[in-house]
Amino acid sequence: MRNLPTTLVLVAGGKGLRMGSAIPKQFLPLCGKPILYYAAKTFLDTFPGIKIVLVLPEEHISYSNILLQAFAERIDLTIVKGGPTRFHSVKNGLAEALPGSIVFIHDAVRPLIDRDLLIRCYDLAAEKGNAIPAIPVTDSIRQWKEAAFEAVDRDMLRIIQTPQTFRADLILRAFEQEYQDAFTDEATVLEHMKLPVFLTEGLKKNIKITTTEDLQIAEVLMQAT
Repeated sequence: MRNLPTTLVLVAGGKGLRMGSAIPKQFLPLCGKPILYYAAKTFLDTFPGIKIVLVLPEEHISYSNILLQAFAERIDLTIVKGGPTRFHSVKNGLAEALPGSIVFIHDAVRPLIDRDLLIRCYDLAAEKGNAIPAIPVTDSIRQWKEAAFEAVDRDMLRIIQTPQTFRADLILRAFEQEYQDAFTDEATVLEHMKLPVFLTEGLKKNIKITTTEDLQIAEVLMQAT
């Protein structure tokens, strides 16, 4: 029974520079709605009553009205100012997490998540303390070693996605650590405490929109569902 409260920390720190747009990329239109609308809507549909914490750079906070206006019904949204790095932005968002909740930390520019992925992450995090969605590497990979590129066994590699999902007490304790450059995502923050992370099946279509080409691909995938 999924009876724990839920919190979504929706991290929206992009500036849209690679999109060539004056509008931050997370607010650009995708099939008639701002990109970050879709992730928020999927979480709300899956976990009614979820607390949504939107983390934005200070200069982008006024754009939050674009998201609010995209919903036909009123939604409750807590808006938090971001920090100089993802670590600091997420830490600011975590300060608003519901006590005892399952906390999802998700990239706002990953709009193509679905209910099944969120349920998998919730269930594993409730059981093990955390859940990190990942997909296998399908391309051939090579790594530079001394004087040449050498093949890497792709069966040993995984591509990490979001929402990275945690019990609130665990991730809050992890973020009490001092920031380090090695903290590339929330899982690495947890691992620095010598705690295991647990991978769960990700979603191939759960792409991160960072370029115009990504946006075009997302439009095709969105229209196909």
